[in-house]
Amino acid sequence: MLIILGGLPGVGKTSIARLAAQELGAIHLRIDTIEQAVIDCGVVPSDEMGPVGYVAANRIATDNLRLGHLVIGDAVNPIELSRAAWREAAIIADKPFVQIELICSDVDEHRYRVETRKGDIENLKLPDWQKVCDREYHPWPDVDLVIDTAAQSLCASSDILVGFVRKKIASI
Repeated sequence: MLIILGGLPGVGKTSIARLAAQELGAIHLRIDTIEQAVIDCGVVPSDEMGPVGYVAANRIATDNLRLGHLVIGDAVNPIELSRAAWREAAIIADKPFVQIELICSDVDEHRYRVETRKGDIENLKLPDWQKVCDREYHPWPDVDLVIDTAAQSLCASSDILVGFVRKKIASI
């Protein structure tokens, strides 16, 4: 199964994806890691990244899904085009998918997280609060689950995700 994870920077996607990947034994594909590797190799300048990271991640997801692995796609997924590409990766591999959006409904908490978080990818410049606010992000009408990380721990949010995915897998 492919877990398509999305949400604005700073809502907790990567932290929750890591916890869930450990619990589920899943492969964690993080767009930030792929895109920064492409930038560091001088292949594409950061301001011209376009879909490169997403396309690479989608192909890696398909390969791992074909091998029978559970995969978590960790990306902002701001528009329908990026979400559809993840779904297509699962369809090509003939595997099911779920779409999970993470939000932080408390604006002050979200801002605090964005302004205080530490990066763990060499050379990656994290967006500031203004860039998060200015980022294009479209509603996700066909999402399977929305997890609000504002009033609960990362562990609690991960537990919700893991429980949801386990129920979906059991129903297949």
